[in-house]
Amino acid sequence: MAHFIVILLDDKRLNAIKGTEVEEKIVNLFGGTLKAINVEIPEEVEKKIMEAFTAARIDSRGAITDVPVAFNRVLFEEIAKHKSMGKEALDAVISRTDEIKEAAAKESEALPVPDIDISDIEELQKSPYQKP
Repeated sequence: MAHFIVILLDDKRLNAIKGTEVEEKIVNLFGGTLKAINVEIPEEVEKKIMEAFTAARIDSRGAITDVPVAFNRVLFEEIAKHKSMGKEALDAVISRTDEIKEAAAKESEALPVPDIDISDIEELQKSPYQKP
């Protein structure tokens, strides 16, 4: 049975895959609140992932989870670069396993800060008391 990895998409990632065949594979989660792509993982690639990342597991949906954040980041980078979720993108991810493991070791110390725009929140913090 083929398994898959869920990659969550923010606006930046959505723009990176806009106009590609990957855009057609977007699924809505939680009533459209979140967008994601389900990347099918062939059995031979799955074995390499499970061997390289011992915390990885397969959940009841058949999704490969508990891979490092760095793995998901590299997986998306390669998908966007190849404009495909095919074998060439997956092979490129596997070829970067050492790089992913190095980044994953840093994650165990502290997760990287997400790259999101919080300027509206910062503006609200300047005057924490709201007028009635």
